[in-house]
Formats: sequence, C-alpha cells, structure tokens
Amino acid sequence: MINKIVQSMAEALAGIKDGSIVLLGGFGHVGTPNALIDGLIEQGASDLTIVSNNAGAGREGLAKLMELGRVRKIICSYPRSAGSVVFEELYKAGKLELEICPQGTMAERMRAAGAGIPAFFTPTAAGTLLAQGKEQREIGGRPVVLETALRGDVALVEAWEADRWGNLTFRQAGRNFNPVVATAADLTIVQAQHIRALGDIDPEHVVTPGVYVNRVLHIPYGDPAIEGK
Repeated sequence: MINKIVQSMAEALAGIKDGSIVLLGGFGHVGTPNALIDGLIEQGASDLTIVSNNAGAGREGLAKLMELGRVRKIICSYPRSAGSVVFEELYKAGKLELEICPQGTMAERMRAAGAGIPAFFTPTAAGTLLAQGKEQREIGGRPVVLETALRGDVALVEAWEADRWGNLTFRQAGRNFNPVVATAADLTIVQAQHIRALGDIDPEHVVTPGVYVNRVLHIPYGDPAIEGK
C-alpha cells in the first residue's frame, strides 16, 4: 500500500545531506513551507544552496537558516526586499554567495528540470550583466541567452490538501512556486494543511500528482474559519 504520509518532522527531513541544493516554494510570505524550514534548522544540514523567490525577511525561517551560517549560496530573484536584513549583513560580509535569476527564468529552469529538458534559450537578460558567461545567440531576429535546467536535491513544499499517495492541491496564492519546485527535485517533501482520504480529492483539482512527491507531513495552521473547506 502506497502511503507517503510521515508522522514526524524528523522522519520528513531524514537524509538531507550537507551541501544539498534545496528548492523552496512560496512567494514572499505566501505559500512558504515555514514549518519544514524550521525543521531543516533543527535537522542540521549545512553548506546548503537555497533556491527561493527571495532571500528571506526578519530573522525567522529562511533568514534564520542563513543567520546560523547554514547556507553557502542563494539563488533568487529578489535578494533585497522589505526586511532582508540578514541577507544584507551576510552578503556585505562576504559570507554568502548570490546568483540572481529573473523570476520567470527561475521558474522555467525548474520546470525544465522536472520535464527532463537540459537547457533552453530565452530573451530574458540577453545583453545584460546576467548573461555574462552564458551562450548567446540570435534566434528569429532576437538576442537570446542559454539557461540550464535547475534541479534540486530536495524540494520543500507547502500544500493545502494531500492524500496518502501524495496528490496535492494548493489554495489561492499558495499556488505560486510550489507546484514547479515539487517536480524538480530528487526528494520532494510536503507540509499539508489538510490530509484527505484517498479519492476525496477530485482528480480534476489535483495540481501536483503524487508521482512527484516522496513525503507528506500534516501541518495544520491558518484561519479556523476556513478549516475543512
């Protein structure tokens, strides 16, 4: 019987190694797998490369992981945003590597990884500093730059619903980077607001099929007024 639901944070994050590339779902504070990030802090893996829309805010979650010296490099679109104090401190001190990747390009690099596409050409960033060191061509009269697929060792995902097979749905803006990072890692770990019985999730509503998911941990949270909906 296939059952991807695990019973503890330790079980969910078991086996994550030092030096891993970790893909994070979420956009700002929305849809971010905060419980799993806190669990990763407790788990202890270090020398990590983090792929995220932004570089964290305040001193919690991703920012705390960086402040503890556990992140070697971050690949993101918006390293400087409201409250990104930890990133700025570490980067200015030369303690954190940064790779800036345009948001659409980052999403497509991960989508390509999930689809088995090794690289693709895009006009985004062609002719700019972000294209330095990358192959550039002219296709259809437009300058384009070659971007490689971005695959992770681990993906941390926040979902609204999951069943024991790992089928996932996402609620509203929580459907941001979560579906694409779920497809692009060797080990995909999900924190789910609701666990549904097998067959209770309408197949037409499944966004991420369970074939991409390895482990699911039930983390209830949020507005009790919408609990169970």
